[in-house]
Amino acid sequence: MNIGVAGLGAMGSQIAARLMEVGHQVTVWNRSPEKTKRLADAGAKVAASPAALAAACEAVITLLTDTASIDQVYGGANGLLSGDVKGKMFIEMSTVAPKVHTGLDAKVRATGAVLVECPVGGSTVPARKGQLLGLMGATTEDAARARPLLEQLCRKVEHCGPVGAAAAMKLAINLPLMVAWQAYGEAFAIARSAGWEPRRLVDLLVESNGGNKAIASRADMLVTMFEGRDPGPTTFSIDNGVKDLRTMIETGEGLGAEMLATKAALAGFEDASKNGIGGGDGSKVSVYWSGRKKK
Repeated sequence: MNIGVAGLGAMGSQIAARLMEVGHQVTVWNRSPEKTKRLADAGAKVAASPAALAAACEAVITLLTDTASIDQVYGGANGLLSGDVKGKMFIEMSTVAPKVHTGLDAKVRATGAVLVECPVGGSTVPARKGQLLGLMGATTEDAARARPLLEQLCRKVEHCGPVGAAAAMKLAINLPLMVAWQAYGEAFAIARSAGWEPRRLVDLLVESNGGNKAIASRADMLVTMFEGRDPGPTTFSIDNGVKDLRTMIETGEGLGAEMLATKAALAGFEDASKNGIGGGDGSKVSVYWSGRKKK
């Protein structure tokens, strides 16, 4: 199958590599062309524009930063929808508010193409192995069309409902994790007063009822950061967390929810970002707040 991938950040590049590995012809596009080189060297084709990408492919997967990026990549003068795309399938994987995907759905359908939303849970390692959690929003017919492809990227594909439902579910699933990173930082601030070394402290928390899968998978990274060493590549940044938390609050408040814990987590993430670590992994919020002194 000829598949296009637009947006070659940490996740997009790994998804493109996975698609190539399972036998698809992959064409890529990215706003910063240098990010296409590694995939091109591995055999991917490179499109000059989103319009060229759509023209060359049967299906296009997009993983974009925010609403503005989605608007530009799909609707710009050389956007994905600027040419004849009738019958093509677009799979939008960005983490955005539900209203963004429902609005995009109407624009895509007006061209005779199909939109399936599928934001995913997981980081770069499961993306490369095809072990993501896929949250799909689509009509029943479109979901059936997209499923065989998505099952090559995901260990599980959950059809959440129509377009918009999966975007809401992705925000709901990510919310407790974002709040947890702030909570762990405050927990570490208390626990470190007992003089415990980072390895012992993190391992005990992982074994406790307060631990979760994320802290278990990032235990070594947390210890590395506590010890002031380089934790390696960022898989999900603090700045991305700020964006997602703001979207969660906007979406929740639009439904009448108070979002108190989410607002507190956002304040913590924003403070960390303003103090120069916005590009660091989201888990670094915990390390930052463990040593942050009250002003």
